[in-house]
Amino acid sequence: MQTVVVVSQKGGTGKTTLAVHLAVESERNGKPAVIIDIDPQASASAWRDLRRAGVGPAVQSAQSARLGPILKASAEAGAKLVLIDTPARSENPALDAIRASDLALVPCRPGYFDTAAIRFTSNLLKLAGKPGFVVFSQVPARAEGLLAEIREVLAGYELAVAPVSIHLRAAYLHSIPGGQAAQEYDPKGKATSEIRDLFRWLDVTMAKQLAGKIAK
Repeated sequence: MQTVVVVSQKGGTGKTTLAVHLAVESERNGKPAVIIDIDPQASASAWRDLRRAGVGPAVQSAQSARLGPILKASAEAGAKLVLIDTPARSENPALDAIRASDLALVPCRPGYFDTAAIRFTSNLLKLAGKPGFVVFSQVPARAEGLLAEIREVLAGYELAVAPVSIHLRAAYLHSIPGGQAAQEYDPKGKATSEIRDLFRWLDVTMAKQLAGKIAK
């Protein structure tokens, strides 16, 4: 079982949106997924309540202290991918989640305040000794020049950047209130394509990460 934490000390970066879309894509690829929602706002859990009964992924609301037993139960139930959705501005729960995970995804909007806040998340990853990748989120059109500048800043935090970004697209905005993901709302849209590409990259990266752990 692969365990990924979606973490950022900055609010509003799109952590829950990223978690639910990757979980749905995992299910669509035949890999049962579970989202562990440790955010007190419980946005992922609220989204799950809107979905049709019997349609994955599963969402489990919990406190960070319960991550161990829930991960064990998820593995025993056959989950192949677990995504932990974390709260913003909450150091201890975020650190617990990072330590329980194999890899971290750090969503970051392309702006000064979000980029500056990455330093705090980077420090948590270093403390836990876990690898992390920044995923640019809510990216507006024609922002490649700006993203290149931000990549230079992030290099100083020793954080790699995922090769796929999440853009500002209507499918993300319209799908969530109906208990869907963009892939279900607009199967042939650009949002569907970028989530598919991001999941494929994550799947390969996780396989390499776990293989490295086994080798050690």
